[in-house]
Amino acid sequence: MNQKHKELIEAYIKAYNNFDVNEMLANLHQDVVFQNISGGEINLQTAGIDEFKTQANSAITYFSERRQTITNWTFTNNTVRIEIGYSATVAQDLPNGLKTGDVLELSGASEFSFQNGKIIKIIDES
Repeated sequence: MNQKHKELIEAYIKAYNNFDVNEMLANLHQDVVFQNISGGEINLQTAGIDEFKTQANSAITYFSERRQTITNWTFTNNTVRIEIGYSATVAQDLPNGLKTGDVLELSGASEFSFQNGKIIKIIDES
């Protein structure tokens, strides 16, 4: 297990849960790639820290509360996969039919890759 990788992920998840985009960015590589996969399909991808920041700032408006809870860790070379429980309260009516106040409960996984002591890639799967 790489303790440094674990600490970077824990800091990222804490910042995510606190809607703190600047802290989310603090441990990301300038060339970070983010992918969100739902139902086996990539439905969102960003390349570079600026695109990630734009998406993260947009996403915080969707929920009044959100929480990722890590339920399992798998460490492989330069990659860490976490299993997560996710809950969120919708802050505004969304195009997918969710309404303000709806509670979303999901389980999924996130895979983190690292380069030069920073997170270079995040793949979220649900």
